[in-house]
This record gives sequence, C-alpha cells and structure tokens, in this order.
Amino acid sequence: MKKLSKKIVKILTRKKLKISIVESCTGGLLSSTITSVSGSSKIFTQGLVVYSNHSKIKVLKIPKKTIRRYGAVSKQICLTMVKNVSKICKTNISVSITGIAGPSGGTKKKPVGLVYIGIKKANKIDVNKYLFKNRGRSYIQKAAVNKSLGLILSVLK
Repeated sequence: MKKLSKKIVKILTRKKLKISIVESCTGGLLSSTITSVSGSSKIFTQGLVVYSNHSKIKVLKIPKKTIRRYGAVSKQICLTMVKNVSKICKTNISVSITGIAGPSGGTKKKPVGLVYIGIKKANKIDVNKYLFKNRGRSYIQKAAVNKSLGLILSVLK
C-alpha cells in the first residue's frame, strides 16, 4: 500500500491535481494511507468518513429515500457519494468507498466482503463492484484500500 500511495502522491503533485475521499466501511484507511506519505498535503484536500446513514444524509446530502430504496451499500449510494464529495471539495479526483467489512451485517444478496468503489476524474465517473473474500474485517478493509489505490493510479495514467 505504501508504495502505491507514494506513487500516487508523486503523480498528483507533478500534475498539480487534488484528491478528495469519502469512506464508509474502510473508516478512513484510504485517507490515512495517502496522508502517511510526506508531501501529501499538496494534493490531499479532504477525507470524510461517513460511517452512519445519518452522516451520509447530513454531510453528503444523500436523500433518505435513496438509502431506503437501495441500501447504504449499493452502486447508487457509491455514485452519489463520489459526486457529492467532488462537489463539496472541488477536486480533480474523488474516490468513494462503501461496503460490508463484517464480521456481521451481510445478507445473501449483500454478503460480507461486498464493496463498491467510485472514482471520479473530471466528468468521468466509474463505480466498481467487488466481492472480497471474507477473511475478516481488516482483510476486507485493506483489500478495498489496495483496490482503490490501483484505481486511482489507473485514472492518472
């Protein structure tokens, strides 16, 4: 993770781009991974942890009915999270993560390990769905962060 985040900070700095992140199931791990790199203050604008539905509604202005209809762990919520953090922070690149890290909270339709990662660069938005192996909460969180770092790098190339 350290190697990828160093590379990301270097590229963002060189290209004079800013990044913002909104996380749920990773609890700030992606933000922490990027800001652990010296010089990241030049490129990192803001990291939000919107763990509860209440904070998704209050901070990110996600309509209650959208959460009720699709659930907090859904493509629709991930998309709204990344759009809204981009608006709030006015950054070139924005990332959103929502998922079920476990050990509980999963269902047949939405099992533990289900994670959506959204990434927005300029006007292009991608929301990707992943199902990480249920090897524990920490494993799922780290896997989601690693995948996010890879996605950030791919949009920078």
